[in-house]
Amino acid sequence: MTSSTTPVGTTAHISDPAQAQRRILRVLVASQMLSGAGLAAGVTVGALLAQDMLGSTSLAGLPSALFTAGSALTAVAVGRISQARGRRPGLATGYLTGAIGSAGVITAAVLDNPVLLFIALFVYGAGTATNLQARYAGADLAQPGHRARAVSTVLVATTLGGVTGPNLAAPTGRFAERFGIPDLAGPFMLSGAAYALAALVLALWLRPDPLLVARAVARAEEADAPAHPAAATTVVDASEGRGGVVLGALVMVLTQLVMVAIMTMTPVHMHDHGHGTAASGLVIALHIGAMYLPSPLTGWFADRFGRMKIAAASGIALLVAGVLAAAAPGDSVALLALALALLGLGWNLGLVSGTAIITDTVPLATRARTQGMVDVSIAIAGATGGMASGIIVAATSYPALALAGGVLSVALLPAIAATAYRR
Repeated sequence: MTSSTTPVGTTAHISDPAQAQRRILRVLVASQMLSGAGLAAGVTVGALLAQDMLGSTSLAGLPSALFTAGSALTAVAVGRISQARGRRPGLATGYLTGAIGSAGVITAAVLDNPVLLFIALFVYGAGTATNLQARYAGADLAQPGHRARAVSTVLVATTLGGVTGPNLAAPTGRFAERFGIPDLAGPFMLSGAAYALAALVLALWLRPDPLLVARAVARAEEADAPAHPAAATTVVDASEGRGGVVLGALVMVLTQLVMVAIMTMTPVHMHDHGHGTAASGLVIALHIGAMYLPSPLTGWFADRFGRMKIAAASGIALLVAGVLAAAAPGDSVALLALALALLGLGWNLGLVSGTAIITDTVPLATRARTQGMVDVSIAIAGATGGMASGIIVAATSYPALALAGGVLSVALLPAIAATAYRR
């Protein structure tokens, strides 16, 4: 339930929400640049660290499953905190929790304690959930015809940290060894610092709070509606209604499942074919760059040509990525990099279009809570993909996993076609 009292720091900005939106996007961009490094560092070496501790490939997907499961719990918490108190406390709390998880991973590596590692990776997942939740904050004050572009602006900011983080895996590993810390835990030193700084940036400068301002603007427009009925007309997107929530969630869930499954086992696959941390870091960096860098163009296309077409393009891109990853020789870094780049692009198309569908559909009164619950589904899908990936590779092969993921992504197309037909 929202408070009837206008939050502190909101009133002065109700008359110019566009100005508030520009400031909010600047702060979100800064925090996402930092959090991107925290997200990417753990993704690069998490599976390798578990494999090194356990001596088994079959559980190498467990770290990805754990921090995506942790992100599911955090998505609920961040959504509820944001619903009750605004985006700033919700996002800052999530990033701070991710920093604590990073510290726990480092401690587990030093103690060579797999149980502590798995607990810490679960907590570390808070950073992943928060990184995704931040995209909703960018759309709170955006006009309906610009929401996908606002989401994209926040997402693309993750690129710098996301590309830099994996390429610092080897240097941070050497740095960690100087302090008696295993080299594979080095990237988590970077992620802990990055998440902590992102939390600080949001706590200090995400003012006014975008969700609270959006609610205040909506209340002001409702109060003004009887006097100016023409001005009360609202642009309603075609995805309005329960069907929009279901479709938006399905798009993001399937793209997350396929992306996490293939991405998680790629460093392990490369390691098994003699490639070092630097090579796998480069491939993951290109993958994460493709996840976020195309965002401005994706957002423009989604606003210009419609969410459905971009969602369909996501399924096609993921299919091509899966087939290419399956066909690529294990010693070909170039082909694996191209496959992972296409995988990232498919995820980007799905996330931007799915997020826009959800934001267009859900009213402000329940927006943050619903978005949090949708992200729970996304996180569970990621956890499932991460857990299943190691088991599938151990039972069959990496090419079989990649091909299965590509084929699964095609399921998006009939769902999109059926929704479009009903409209």
